[in-house]
Amino acid sequence: MIRFCDVFFSLLGLIVLSPIFVIIALCIVLDSRGGVFYRQVRVGRDGKDFRLFKFRSMASGADKKGLITVGAKDSRVTRVGYFLRKYKLDELPQLLNVVRGEMSLVGPRPEVRKYVDMYTVEQRKVLAIVPGITDYASIEYADENTILGQASDPDRAYVEQIMPDKIRYNMKYIDNQCLKEYFKIIFLTLMKIVK
Repeated sequence: MIRFCDVFFSLLGLIVLSPIFVIIALCIVLDSRGGVFYRQVRVGRDGKDFRLFKFRSMASGADKKGLITVGAKDSRVTRVGYFLRKYKLDELPQLLNVVRGEMSLVGPRPEVRKYVDMYTVEQRKVLAIVPGITDYASIEYADENTILGQASDPDRAYVEQIMPDKIRYNMKYIDNQCLKEYFKIIFLTLMKIVK
């Protein structure tokens, strides 16, 4: 039933939001050089890699200077990119990943291989289900970039503090996977964005 909801709501979202996609694409093209979309290899279910889609919010090639972004301090983020990130609009193309079956609307956010390779045996349990666009960790850490921007060593802060905490939140959904939790997380995410 969750897969049916994923496909139905994702296709509906892609159709309804298509005019917004066009506007965002134009803004990105006019703001900086490079493509409209950014594709990054992430680790999905059972540890398999897939390409996650986002609207490009950074200068082209910026990911070669590091995988973590640090809020307002990060000069790699474009002007349009700051706006897209603030309202999570850069995440909208992941509806394509959901339709393709690589992601769900709800589930643990997929990580890059560098950080997955640091997981303990216990933490690797998050790879047992399809990753998602949102979950409890995404709601709790909506201001993750700001937190990292205040850290003296953002990478270390992510690995030692944020990543383990996010996985604990991931487990809350993994241990209680059902339609009620699915819709609850979607509702809480929408409320967080509106606030």
